[in-house]
Amino acid sequence: MLTVERISVMNMENAIRGARNPMNSWARMDSTYNEKGEFVLGENDLSLARRLATAGSDHRKFLRQIFVSMDITAPLYWWKEFDTYKVGTVANSCSTMHKISAKEFTRDDFSCDRMSEEGLAVLDTVIAFMERERQAYNETKDLSHWHNMIQMLPTSFNQMRTVSMNYEVLINIYYARRHHKLAEWHTLCDAITALPYAKELILVKEEAHG
Repeated sequence: MLTVERISVMNMENAIRGARNPMNSWARMDSTYNEKGEFVLGENDLSLARRLATAGSDHRKFLRQIFVSMDITAPLYWWKEFDTYKVGTVANSCSTMHKISAKEFTRDDFSCDRMSEEGLAVLDTVIAFMERERQAYNETKDLSHWHNMIQMLPTSFNQMRTVSMNYEVLINIYYARRHHKLAEWHTLCDAITALPYAKELILVKEEAHG
């Protein structure tokens, strides 16, 4: 399971202006803001952005200046893979160390949508044990109960992180992970394709081949 919420795309105006710096072609800028305050690329700017985006990473430096922030809730086993993308990303996570004992453990805290009935039965046993340890720790503050929770926490436990990236990183993620066997990557790739001008600026291989 993976959810993407509170998506913000920022700095597109400055990025496209910077893309015109090498040729001093600022007079050809024709982008505007619509009535919702959203930045809309004009015909000239979109044509330039598309050409640079499909020309390769050396030519599309402006994409590194289009910033995206989103809240992603996903299991720990997925976050371990996401941590591959350390360059160009920043993430602030909810803390298991500080908050693991703050709320009751239930199935809703775990990504278990593709587990078998046998697997779910085992998970339920673990959840019941974790909940007993949580209650015992809150009552006694005995760290042995806290360590049991921390060290037995399944990797299916869901964690929310606020992640900041840029369009260049999203190109790398999309093409590296769109056919991955983990369904969570497919959900994130769907969210990527729904970003402003994703077709022209992120799905660059499709654009390059018409």
